[in-house]
Amino acid sequence: MEDYGSSDEDIYSSDQDDSFDGLENDETDSQWGSSTGNSCKVITKESLLVAQREDLKRVMEMLSLREHHARTLLIHYRWDVVRLLAILVEKGRSCLFTEAGVPDVDEVDFGSSVSSSTVTCDICIEEVAGSVVTKMDCGHYFCNDCWTEHFIVKIKEGQSKRIRCMAHKCFAICDEAVIRKLVSKRHPDLAEKFDRFLLESYIEDNKMVKWCPSIPHCGNAIRVETDEFCEVECSCGLQFCFCCLSEAHSPCSCLMWELWAKKCRDESETVNWITVHTKPCPKCHKPVEKNGGCNLVSCICGQAFCWLCGGATGRDHTWSSIAGHSCGRYKEDQEKKSERAKRDLYRYMHYHNRYKAHTDSFTQESRLRETIKEKVAKLESKDSRLRDFSWVTNGLYRLFRSRRALSFSYPFAFYMFGDDLFKDEMTKEEKEIKQHLFEDQQQQLEENVEKLSKAFEEPFDEYEEAQIMEMRMQVLNLSVVTDTLCMNASRMIYWELYSSVVII
Repeated sequence: MEDYGSSDEDIYSSDQDDSFDGLENDETDSQWGSSTGNSCKVITKESLLVAQREDLKRVMEMLSLREHHARTLLIHYRWDVVRLLAILVEKGRSCLFTEAGVPDVDEVDFGSSVSSSTVTCDICIEEVAGSVVTKMDCGHYFCNDCWTEHFIVKIKEGQSKRIRCMAHKCFAICDEAVIRKLVSKRHPDLAEKFDRFLLESYIEDNKMVKWCPSIPHCGNAIRVETDEFCEVECSCGLQFCFCCLSEAHSPCSCLMWELWAKKCRDESETVNWITVHTKPCPKCHKPVEKNGGCNLVSCICGQAFCWLCGGATGRDHTWSSIAGHSCGRYKEDQEKKSERAKRDLYRYMHYHNRYKAHTDSFTQESRLRETIKEKVAKLESKDSRLRDFSWVTNGLYRLFRSRRALSFSYPFAFYMFGDDLFKDEMTKEEKEIKQHLFEDQQQQLEENVEKLSKAFEEPFDEYEEAQIMEMRMQVLNLSVVTDTLCMNASRMIYWELYSSVVII
């Protein structure tokens, strides 16, 4: 990962060496965090202008344009230089410019006053001196007061990145230099706001660049090389999904994570209470609480059912019987329906409990950072032949990365092998085979992550040199194994599992 505009172009790297040498020699501070996804660049507040000017300069040189025309083109095409060039080749220069509202002219006296001594402004219908009339590069001219009012309204409305000419059916974009000059005379604060909008359009309108979603906002943005699904890390330390801006959630797709997060918000806090105090409606399968003594209950969907057996009934009942219902008779279809919601709830609890356990472990292990640093500092201060403890920081980094992947593997499995998203994409036999393969990989990863976690809980700062060397080999071996298992699981997910389904 790179800091845009910095001389050091390798501040954060998402590529980690799986060999022992890589584990021992990589001593960057980023090893105390986790970085995944494709290559990306961090754009700070200070380097935002530099990043923007790179694309502007490229378009200006290719098309021989002034800066404000190049900016207009890039804003219209969402700062996608590749797409802009593709349209230029496919449709031609004239179409490219027309769609963006840029007049295709070679030489225009931009923002000039008209040559006549007096001119009638078509907006206010007043006779004004030619010196206070401004002509845009589209050829239309109006008095400065009307232009200024037009610009002020558009800036206040938040449309300042693309302010069009006032002339009827003219789609040309006004010169930003003229806008800045006229507005600053009356409202300097709005002129500053206009400049800020133009600067931030590089992020707001660019699909390859997004603000870091940190709270409080760190002020940084992230630029990626491809807008495909990827996870990135900001220099502030936040790791997030570039596509949906939520926390990093691989191997879950964005849709899976959105559904899982909503399901957890809706159900996780009350899932235990629901299991004990409610029964599922046989029609809509929502949990229903009994709030009276009568065993004939009614769901909000209108379905009446027997609290004793969960079977659907009519509403009419007497002291001794309920219409359309015989609680003592076993009916297989009704039994299956009443068990469906309970089965779904237990399935959710299975995956949620394991997901929650690993996220809790990740939180606890994250607190080890400072403790481990203190232990390493203590060992380094000893008069010993052992000086290189990068295997500790790198091993901890791999523990964090593996634990995160393991925790999100459970919501992935919940949807991948359930009946909500992909029930028509795989046959029952295919689903069972792939589920067994996935769970085998998941279990192996889980075992090794737990071993690695346990190793870091040991008081190794009190060990003798022989014990430290033994722990070093253990951590190195476990780190390589967990990396390999994570890699194998990723390959299986994206090549074997996702190949048969369409992930939204």
